[in-house]
Amino acid sequence: MKIIAIANQKGGVGKTTTAVNLGHALAEKDQSILIVDLDPQGNATSALGMQELESENLYEALLGDESIVDKILPTRIERLFLVPANLDLAGVEVEIARMSDHLTRLSKTLSILRDDQTFDFILLDCPPSLGILMTNALAAADELLTPIQCEYFALEGLVKIVRVVEQVRGSGANDQLEIGGIVMTMFDGRTNLSGQVVADVREHFAGKVYRTVVPRTVRLSEAPSFGKTILEYDSGGAGAYAYRALAREFLKRHSSPTRLPG
Repeated sequence: MKIIAIANQKGGVGKTTTAVNLGHALAEKDQSILIVDLDPQGNATSALGMQELESENLYEALLGDESIVDKILPTRIERLFLVPANLDLAGVEVEIARMSDHLTRLSKTLSILRDDQTFDFILLDCPPSLGILMTNALAAADELLTPIQCEYFALEGLVKIVRVVEQVRGSGANDQLEIGGIVMTMFDGRTNLSGQVVADVREHFAGKVYRTVVPRTVRLSEAPSFGKTILEYDSGGAGAYAYRALAREFLKRHSSPTRLPG
């Protein structure tokens, strides 16, 4: 089992879109997937149409009062599970900050899942900030998957992410953390800028960048408002094609123990 933090301190770059759609695409590939919604806004929870169950969140588990096992809910998608989130998580940051092990609370919370190997991958959908929840995710993760929007300041954002990874490693909270992959999102083939940004990021980060590029599509933007993944909402469209391709590439990189279908 691997724990993947899907994170970027910048908002609106496709973190939650990547978490739920990559999660669904991996589940289609016979992988058992858990998405942990760590954003108090609960966007992954609502994107999967489960906002009515958001009271089941990580608050008590992070404080050590309950087990995360009791917070895991099945989604309507086979082999895809969710730990929901809501605004209560914003309050847990204050409580965790007072603890001596404030950087490793999530790592300890997830340890039971590491031990029993129920899931092939756990995807941590992080909030767009450098607060306690995001740093806990990075301290708990085997690696970071960071979505980067195809825009002018993409490289600048990546430099900041590299610094955060170095800080987490240097703190001793997770000295094995690495950037496992960079996913270019919101690609607009009609503009020269998108192509140039992708080329620049690939030049500087070489093999870290996924070959699959996620396009900017109206359907991808619409799907969460219907509580559906893009694979449900527009299964034959460009967005679904991209995330299925990303899942195939992801599994090749991680040499999943489950045999790939087809």
